[in-house]
Amino acid sequence: MIEGHCDPAFEAVRTAFTDGFERGEELGAAVAVYAGDRLVADLWGGVADGKTGRPWLRDTPCLAFSCTKAVTGTAALLLAERGAYDLDAPVTSWWPEFAAGGKEDTTAEHLLSHRAGLPALGRAVPVEEAHDPAAMAALLASQEPEWKPGTGHGYHALTYGWLAGEIVRRHSGRTVGEFVRDEIAGPRDLDLHVGATDEVIGRAARLSTGRAAGDKAGKAGTGRRGGPSGTGDVPMPIDPGGPLAKMMAGCAEPDSLISRTFNNPAITAVPGGNNNPEMLRAGWPALGMVTTARALAAFYRDLLGGRIIGRTALRDAIVRRVAGPDRVIFIDSSFGLGFMRPSLVFLTPKAGWESAFGHTGLGGSISLGDVESELAIAYVPNRMGDEISGGVRAYRLLEAAYASV
Repeated sequence: MIEGHCDPAFEAVRTAFTDGFERGEELGAAVAVYAGDRLVADLWGGVADGKTGRPWLRDTPCLAFSCTKAVTGTAALLLAERGAYDLDAPVTSWWPEFAAGGKEDTTAEHLLSHRAGLPALGRAVPVEEAHDPAAMAALLASQEPEWKPGTGHGYHALTYGWLAGEIVRRHSGRTVGEFVRDEIAGPRDLDLHVGATDEVIGRAARLSTGRAAGDKAGKAGTGRRGGPSGTGDVPMPIDPGGPLAKMMAGCAEPDSLISRTFNNPAITAVPGGNNNPEMLRAGWPALGMVTTARALAAFYRDLLGGRIIGRTALRDAIVRRVAGPDRVIFIDSSFGLGFMRPSLVFLTPKAGWESAFGHTGLGGSISLGDVESELAIAYVPNRMGDEISGGVRAYRLLEAAYASV
């Protein structure tokens, strides 16, 4: 049973959400849509914990993976707007140690747009060490970049959080989680946490990696529409020399840049993986946000309303700094400052191509704002797909929301 409410004008969102359960693609999930300041869809359903059968409730939060990056980036942008640092100035003006390895010309803009050349950690890092943002920042500062900062872009899947997070830590004296609690989520009473308390962990959804009934794995040599892994509904051939084939080959090679980017630290080696309470408490600033869909959509509502950073600062932040083949994942990606822009890894309907911004998350979650339609959308599932970023379940919901405007 799908619970919650939906404005009749946005009934297509309810239909798309319900269809995902009926197709067996979902275990539990929630979706929320704001049109301006009006909550037009707030829906949830299914099971929060596949082991116990605990139902998904109105206040069930879920790990949203890389949707966290947009919140971390916003914290850094807020400090820039307050004059704490200059986005265009060298990082070394406030982080002298970062000059090591030929990175002395790196700017905060580079850090916030995946152009720093530091997508992978230089040595194997235990998960426990990665809970210390200062230690991770120091390690990254000491490294040589994979490419000269500013000359290309590549998805900093984990390191983005410690790089952007160091902007926040050095200019506010607080971790990203503390800053978000004090300056963004707390004042707005948003159930959004970069580092969850025991109370939040107790009611959070438990992630499941098992495929739902009717969800068939793609066979070797085929791809599917959706995120950069190609997951979706309709099998189609993979170009042997194309970016998807290159990404798949890289994932199979332990020493490749994509493998080093995504697999160090080895979260899967931790008992329970991302369900482990220590992981949820740690609140890694690239992927550790635990939130309800309603709170995450409200975050974008307030961004669009100029209530977190000003509208001028937001418009500047979503200007595409980079677009095209990604040096880490090979698929075309595009970034502003702190936000993804529509691309093959952040699929939006055509109506949002020039005006949407936000972030996707491993396994299928998505968060989006649109400066023209004033839509704010968030979707969080606990049944992990095999998408690296975004996917067909999220796209159907975006399509339904845009069609309803």
